[in-house]
Amino acid sequence: MNKKKLSERDICTKFITPALEQAGWDIAAQIREEFPLTKGRVIVRGKLHTRAKHKRADYVLFYKPNIPIAIIEAKDNNHSVGDGMQQGLDYAELLQVPFVFSSNGDGFLFHNKIATDGIIERELHLHEFPCPETLWQGWARQRGLNEEQNSLVTQDYFSDGSDKMPRYYQLLAINKTIEAIARGQNRILLVMATGTGKTFTAFQVIWRLWKAKAKKRILFLADRNILVDQTMTNDFKPFASAMTKIQKRQANKSYEIYLSLYQAVTGTEEERNIYKQFSPNFFDLIIIDECHRGSAAADSAWREILEYFSSATQIGLTATPKETKEISNIDYFGEPLYTYSLKQGIDDGFLAPYKVVRIDLDKDLTGWRPDTGMLDKHGNEIEDRIYNQKDFDRTLVLEKRTRLVAKKVSEFLRQTNRFDKTIVFCENIDHAERMRQQLVNENSDLAAQNSKYVMRITGDNDEGKAELDNFIFPESKYPVIATTSKLMTTGVDAQTCKLIVLDQRIQSMTEFKQIIGRGTRINEDYEKFYFTIIDFKKATELFADPDFDGDPVQVYTPEHPDDSPVPPDMREDCAPAEGSSYPEAGGDGGQTIMAEPGPDEEYAGVRRYVVANVEVKVASERVQYFDADGKLITESLKDYTRKTLAKEFTSLDDFLRRWSSAEKKQAIIEELANEGIFFDALADEIGRDCDPFDLICHIAWDMPPLTRKERAEQVKKNNYFTRYGEQARRVLEALLDKYADEGVEHIEETQILTISPFNALGTPMEIIRAFGGLGQYQQAVRDLEQALYSAS
Repeated sequence: MNKKKLSERDICTKFITPALEQAGWDIAAQIREEFPLTKGRVIVRGKLHTRAKHKRADYVLFYKPNIPIAIIEAKDNNHSVGDGMQQGLDYAELLQVPFVFSSNGDGFLFHNKIATDGIIERELHLHEFPCPETLWQGWARQRGLNEEQNSLVTQDYFSDGSDKMPRYYQLLAINKTIEAIARGQNRILLVMATGTGKTFTAFQVIWRLWKAKAKKRILFLADRNILVDQTMTNDFKPFASAMTKIQKRQANKSYEIYLSLYQAVTGTEEERNIYKQFSPNFFDLIIIDECHRGSAAADSAWREILEYFSSATQIGLTATPKETKEISNIDYFGEPLYTYSLKQGIDDGFLAPYKVVRIDLDKDLTGWRPDTGMLDKHGNEIEDRIYNQKDFDRTLVLEKRTRLVAKKVSEFLRQTNRFDKTIVFCENIDHAERMRQQLVNENSDLAAQNSKYVMRITGDNDEGKAELDNFIFPESKYPVIATTSKLMTTGVDAQTCKLIVLDQRIQSMTEFKQIIGRGTRINEDYEKFYFTIIDFKKATELFADPDFDGDPVQVYTPEHPDDSPVPPDMREDCAPAEGSSYPEAGGDGGQTIMAEPGPDEEYAGVRRYVVANVEVKVASERVQYFDADGKLITESLKDYTRKTLAKEFTSLDDFLRRWSSAEKKQAIIEELANEGIFFDALADEIGRDCDPFDLICHIAWDMPPLTRKERAEQVKKNNYFTRYGEQARRVLEALLDKYADEGVEHIEETQILTISPFNALGTPMEIIRAFGGLGQYQQAVRDLEQALYSAS
């Protein structure tokens, strides 16, 4: 057998896996091949999207199911034994395991992060691969785990018999929590971005502790009634008859797993007696979901419950830890044991990225002052002072401002998709109702077809709250637009929400993250891969806050008052026909998370002036960009691009070598776009229809740029096509025209042969045969690119 002719997969099958089995690794329970780590970030280009390359380890070795201990990266035998090590180390850092192996089938390079003899890397023969116990004992010894702790740390996960595994960050959160508790830590904070599975994580923590009999009676506290019900019927279902919900102020002490609303065990002194029906040491473990909502406040009634059960281990779960002078999660729970941020979730491809459209209104920027003695719509004399953004829709209502916001939102939906689920966050309930009315008027055709096209969903409105399930369900067509104030800021699992409108002044980073979290879930079945935020109140300036950790993929602001609110690269007409069929809403097992209903208490007793005849206009704005780390670019776009390119390429020759050797130029373009290079904006600045190649050469090394059309014309002048037959020549000429019109990325995909004008030249198979086969066709495209970029 000639190893040099074997593929990487053959090397795995014939050499690596047999070596593992010989060392005592169980192929069914301990070895996972081609193990997925991330899904690949969603890359948004205009209205289109694709995914970046996902991370997948060739092997992950588990001491026990879901307890990873080592990574193996394989290469074919044309590589050295250690060529996979760097990649393996990256994956090991992600999974936080200490052992990494690289192999080409001849042996292994072993990287031992916790080596005590000073030799971190050494080569091993195939038959020298260490057994599971050897690796685990070394790691347990290094962490100082005794026999009892080790037994708890290796307690089995719950499995429903399927092959489904937790995501890598869930494994980390669960395993770190179990180990911390095994070591005696009694206050734990887990920070996990909205949409990353906090409840599932909590379930596995509880299950393992409960099965190990380390924690026998457990209390799970949540702040939404429906969330408790969902948890019982979904993630916590395996607890079955051992589980109960505390309700009707009755405490049945015959169960082991208890779920409760905070509100069910708080209230008046008499009502709070329910938790005192349990002895202070009754519960061994308490999980506090959304712990930023009150359990961290020293004077909170919720905190009183935690202090009453102070002997129990307590775990706080939140997407947004709250740190203020009055409230501190960290003060109570300690530093987060594990954090999985919004930025990480977006980078890994588990959460949806988003675009931002910023629209500033003239009165918001300049303020407004009434004439002396001016009366409002209701005959009240308006206090003479300057009113600004802090006042609008709170103490002063400019009706034409509300109308303009509704018009811009509706304009965006008309140019994208009028049935994209939309949440409009307003200042208060009154504002939400006025916004509903204006949106109905702006969309009178659809509102006439179904009165639930726009609905106000606020805590005081039973009809709106009753439709929250239908707004959330992907299968339900209506409601489409929801206006709200506080009700939908947290806990609402709106998987298909594609547009979030901020007409609410947001000063709290916690609230800002919670609101953004309403759109971050991905739903591939309903083509929800990213979402858009339209910001009328400068709320997205919080992106500049060092506590913010999720970068937008684009920030667009209209340059002129009448400009479309849709970014230019999203303006293709893609809305489905208005007669498109949608499955009807069904069932009542919704995802609703009810928030505390409440009137506008902040402004109770304060007169709100209503002004009907003051004009409000969209102000001119600049376009702002954020770099790959989500930071606002404050220098010129050209200077920023030049610095970014200097990090990637040492010289023009270095870039030309990389570009020339790339099998697909689009790979380099996407890589640089992910690093924060804004090719479309740079082309606009230069004022020429340039290829990314020319933009890079011009900006970084001051080379004179050619347009795509000029490059195409030079290829034609050189009689490039004479070497090909007639049909192949016509195909290449059409590819060249496509390049001139649309760019290199389009001609590199064979799918282009299915569209005009290529479908008039033959079927894709006929076209490929004209070149002698697929390999020859692909080589012809590469040769065409070589001719294009040699023109200068």
